[in-house]
Amino acid sequence: MMLGISWRNAILLAIGLAILIALPMVVKSSFAIDIFIRILLFSFIGSAWNLMGGYAKQLSLGHAAYFGLGAYTSTILQINYGVSPWIGMVAGGAVAALASLPIGWLCFRLRGPYFTIATIATAQALMLIFLKFRDFAWGAEGTTIPNLGAAPLMMQFENKNSYYYVVLGLLLIALVITWLIERSWIGYYLVAIGEDEDAAGAIGVNAPKMKRDIYMISAFLTAMAGTFYTQYIYFIDPATAFSFNISIEAALVSIVGGIGTLWGPLIGTVLLETTSTLLQSWLGSSIGGVQLTVYSLILMAVILWRPTGLMGMIEELRQRYAGRAPARA
Repeated sequence: MMLGISWRNAILLAIGLAILIALPMVVKSSFAIDIFIRILLFSFIGSAWNLMGGYAKQLSLGHAAYFGLGAYTSTILQINYGVSPWIGMVAGGAVAALASLPIGWLCFRLRGPYFTIATIATAQALMLIFLKFRDFAWGAEGTTIPNLGAAPLMMQFENKNSYYYVVLGLLLIALVITWLIERSWIGYYLVAIGEDEDAAGAIGVNAPKMKRDIYMISAFLTAMAGTFYTQYIYFIDPATAFSFNISIEAALVSIVGGIGTLWGPLIGTVLLETTSTLLQSWLGSSIGGVQLTVYSLILMAVILWRPTGLMGMIEELRQRYAGRAPARA
């Protein structure tokens, strides 16, 4: 055992990481690389959401607020002051983390569906605010990011492979943070809050502080995703930065993959994003509401037959296999 990881799991992780690193070198299709980037990006966003919505079971549907704050902070710093998006990414994370304090203070006074509705309202309110700031944030028209060509220090690259490695690095950071939290006393406190907040408080868990702290971490990571996405598409406007779809997908990939698990958001994203992209490729402009219909069917299937998500199903299969292995020996 090493750092709580068996040698077998360590080897599997090393093999998986090697495959991810080698993938852009083997796959030459720009379309395929774009799919991989979207999978890694929403896995990252889902992992950030999962800290709050998975372990602590605080169902936020307003994480687009922090995605947008991160995107706008880095873009304003870059265009108006020439600050590198690498620095802007951290600055955007700090702005989002600070913004999560008053937002959390207000929203955490509510529970259940009322908390969820409050988080949605927060993201929508921020979108409306940025729609009005024409002089400061370009209003509804948005703005394009100046294309500098090959400028790695400004997070601009000649090919998509470099963007792939950037978002892969972000995902690894989120997974490491989640792994550390999951195996620390913080993780146990979050699970206790998620199961029964009143009971957790009765045994000495400072629930308001724990929710505030994990909300800040979740907001910081989500804002970093906003910076990356803006740099990747070279454009920003309120409808894109504060899109409700971002909040929905962050929750969906975690719920389908398995909330409160390390690998759940990644597995859920692989299924949903791959399905979505293939549908768009096959059906084109005629897709209409097919994507949402498929998402709904997948979500209903998971809730009805596998409430613990795909990770729960994988764990059941693993335990079943482990239980039969000695008999075969």
